[in-house]
Amino acid sequence: MYQRIFVPVDDSETSNLALDEGCKLAVEVGAQLRLVHVIDLAQFGWGGTEFLDAADLQKSIKQAGEQVLAQAEQRARKLGASPEAHILESWGDKIAAMLLDDAKSWRADLVVMGTHGWSGLMHLLMGSVAEGVLKHADVPVLLVRNPGR
Repeated sequence: MYQRIFVPVDDSETSNLALDEGCKLAVEVGAQLRLVHVIDLAQFGWGGTEFLDAADLQKSIKQAGEQVLAQAEQRARKLGASPEAHILESWGDKIAAMLLDDAKSWRADLVVMGTHGWSGLMHLLMGSVAEGVLKHADVPVLLVRNPGR
């Protein structure tokens, strides 16, 4: 059975549903649980605006990411899991590749994540991190959809 469950999180309801599933499974089988949240620092890395301080914006993004991760960790603990939590910093990298690299280096044997279920034009414009993970993962991937979307 699974020993190391990797769960990417953001602050969405869909992500929370996936987190709940990952926690239930980790508790049931006694697996280790790793929560990760990706922050994209490249969007304000150029300092191209005269009115905003890029360093302050990046600091705010990091703080917001730490808060998202802390909330996910607290939710996991309420569900009986004992997760480790980690922030991944992106500088314009492909998020799916970053997640898979971290999962591989952590030796995950299952990835559990939410999928927002975009289709049509939104899918074309936004892409899908979950789809990228699913296409390139070397381990099983459990995708959780939000039935309310």
